Amino acid sequence: MEYRVVDAFTDRPFAGNPAAVLVLDGPYDEAWAQRVAAEFNLSETAFTRPLADGTRELRWFTPEVEIDLCGHATLATAHALAELGVEGPYRFSSRSGPLTVTAEDGRLWLDFPARPAERTDAPEGLAEHLGVEPLWVGRGGTDDLLVEVADEAAVRALAPNLYALRDIPARGIIVTAPGAEYDMVSRFFAPGSGVPEDPVTGSAHTVLAPFWGERLGRTELTAHQASERGGDLLLRWRGDRVHIGGYAVSVATGDLKV
Repeated sequence: MEYRVVDAFTDRPFAGNPAAVLVLDGPYDEAWAQRVAAEFNLSETAFTRPLADGTRELRWFTPEVEIDLCGHATLATAHALAELGVEGPYRFSSRSGPLTVTAEDGRLWLDFPARPAERTDAPEGLAEHLGVEPLWVGRGGTDDLLVEVADEAAVRALAPNLYALRDIPARGIIVTAPGAEYDMVSRFFAPGSGVPEDPVTGSAHTVLAPFWGERLGRTELTAHQASERGGDLLLRWRGDRVHIGGYAVSVATGDLKV
């Protein structure tokens, strides 16, 4: 059984966010899929198989849990299918509903549901565990906290207490500020889901696009996730949908023996 490791949201190897992708012919055992994801130990491993209606099932597993939505592993899956000779557009059935990926001007574009954040009180310990004082806190996406801080320097300098962040009630924590070179910068921490810091998080931008789109009065946005690996995204906010554009690069293929 062949697998691919794909760096998503980058045009060069060893940057962006790596995902393992398995393109399967039929059903598989969920417990097996979770063990495979733990073995790869990447932030997400994607599994896709054809369905009778002509779409493909797409599921994403962290090393610890299955999740509802993952942008970079969806991008990686579309890239892997293209390399295998499958023609797009790529239509997936997922736990977050129907998702489509199309190719345009060399980029792959994800069509995802917009999931804007609604303002909420900061959970106890959030500022202390992040090591920065929030300007604004909301909850959106697949139960993500959105935390606005003062500036790009504060985002880049974050050194949170990841162990303590596991106790914050959220799938993950998006920290963001306006950017100098980009419209926005962000980082994403999800230690409670088995991902201490995710290098580039497509699903987080379903929250970030409407937030910064409203702030800036724009529907076309540039974004940078300022992790150690880093990654760039183009965003088109279309009301209840967000189109997320990026590149992807395969860095490894191999045979899974089990």
